Amino acid sequence: MTNSRFDKSRLPSRHVTEGPARAPHRSYFYAMGITEQEIHAPWVGVATCWNEAAPCNIALNRQAQSVKQGVKKGGGCPREFTTITVTDGIAMGHEGMRSSLASRDAIADTVELTMRGHCYDALVGLAGCDKSLPGMMMAMVRLNVPSVFIYGGSILPGKLNGRDVVVQDVFEAVGQHQAGNLSDAELDILERVACPSAGACGGQYTANTMACVSEAIGLALPNSSGMPAPYESRDQYGMASGEAVMALIERNIRARDIVTRKSLENAARVVACTGGSTNGGLHLPAIAHEAGIDFDLFDVCDIFRDTPYFVNLRPGGDYVAKDLYEAGGVPVVMRELRRAGLIHEDCITATGRTMGEELDRVDREVDGKVIHPVATPLSGTGGVVGLKGNLAPDGAIVKVAGMKPEDQVFTGPARVFEGEEQAFAAVQKRDYAEGDVIVIRNEGPAGGPGMREMLATTAALSGQGMGKKVALITDGRFSGATRGFCVGHVGPEAAHGGPIALLKDGDMITIDAISGEISVALSDDELARRKGDWGGARPTDYAAGALWKYAQLVGGARWGAVTHPGAAKETHVYMDQ
Repeated sequence: MTNSRFDKSRLPSRHVTEGPARAPHRSYFYAMGITEQEIHAPWVGVATCWNEAAPCNIALNRQAQSVKQGVKKGGGCPREFTTITVTDGIAMGHEGMRSSLASRDAIADTVELTMRGHCYDALVGLAGCDKSLPGMMMAMVRLNVPSVFIYGGSILPGKLNGRDVVVQDVFEAVGQHQAGNLSDAELDILERVACPSAGACGGQYTANTMACVSEAIGLALPNSSGMPAPYESRDQYGMASGEAVMALIERNIRARDIVTRKSLENAARVVACTGGSTNGGLHLPAIAHEAGIDFDLFDVCDIFRDTPYFVNLRPGGDYVAKDLYEAGGVPVVMRELRRAGLIHEDCITATGRTMGEELDRVDREVDGKVIHPVATPLSGTGGVVGLKGNLAPDGAIVKVAGMKPEDQVFTGPARVFEGEEQAFAAVQKRDYAEGDVIVIRNEGPAGGPGMREMLATTAALSGQGMGKKVALITDGRFSGATRGFCVGHVGPEAAHGGPIALLKDGDMITIDAISGEISVALSDDELARRKGDWGGARPTDYAAGALWKYAQLVGGARWGAVTHPGAAKETHVYMDQ
């Protein structure tokens, strides 16, 4: 029994469903109630990152059911499976954060292994938290199967004293509490109301940034990323995504047909114009790597530099993801970019239509509050800026969304810390001075290991009212919720002998986000002398297990902190086996 719409002889699932030799395999399928017609249809993996760790992922299990209905409606056989998630909000501020970035690659690896092992023909991936979004998209591009991505949706904002509050407010309230400006009772009330529903953090932090990327890059259906997680009407997007992947199978449109150099540039535009997370500069190169495309941090930052910032979202602005959705979402944002000639319109999308054709269907105008006209932006350059200099030959990145130009240049003496805990303890005790450049090193992908985010430290500084009075640089990362003059991804990292490893207290550092400079007032000879005296990477306690393995494999942040050679070295194409 066959479905004439699909040529099963060309699909991977034939290896487990077709011919007399696969009778044992089919007996397993009958045991699960799969019908003969379904066995001989295309098989679609429906992958979720559902778990009970945090609200980001708690609705994914339910949402997957609507995807499966869409796959069935489109003539396919859906097979649901789950993978891990490490949720940054829970992992933040302690050793657990070392697992976060490593989880991105573990997600990609486990989805790949599940798809390969069971010979699924296509993938619909649902993800809800920071690293799960790029991890799922990386798996799609790595496998190069027909793929549709769907975001689990953002959390609704909390309300306190008539204003919207989000989890960023709680992190910053810890600093206010330490400074004696917030009582125990006030902190207790805030923590109880800040997160009132399922969904990922509501500002333009990493999850919502990468959700916007999923649409801009073409892997997600238009406007599918915007609707908050609690809205059951999200099921319409799930159903449509399941049907869409069946159309992609029929037309043999694969993930690498969608993810191209041009679509990556479109995605970087959207990160910039929305004041998105600096982590976009890490994940876009990693997705590109899976397609064999050279697209590193400098390429991303070149696009950031000439993209206007015109979407007013927290943490640099005033609004949250729900507001962006109600203002028309990513399609309206991208139409504004098109008006400025900043979108490649010929990129194919998960709908089977081009990005230009999709934008032709948008009939909403900007609201002027959440989405400003591109002709009158909040600032003329992107909300995220790349830096380079003798302190970061392989680059660094800083979010400047919401910062005034006069606050984007900083020179001060280094105050060096050998890890986040040491720095956080000093900040708690106010053991630093106004005008310092706080340096947190040994937190890179390999040296951490795990390239932790420094939100606890930066939020404490903001809570103490010092966010504009000091700067902070690190070879680690920052949360999308970070505010202040905070430079991350400094490369090469300290563990690889980068200049950040050679800094001493008092060295004068200059950060200039307008010119794109990050430098230390040391001569090349002095840096070379210090390199000769350098004692090597700091030992860590992670001498076994997953984090040890990650540290051995991971590359520099400039190229996305990836852990394998990528499609450029590929000699075996899964879909064509």
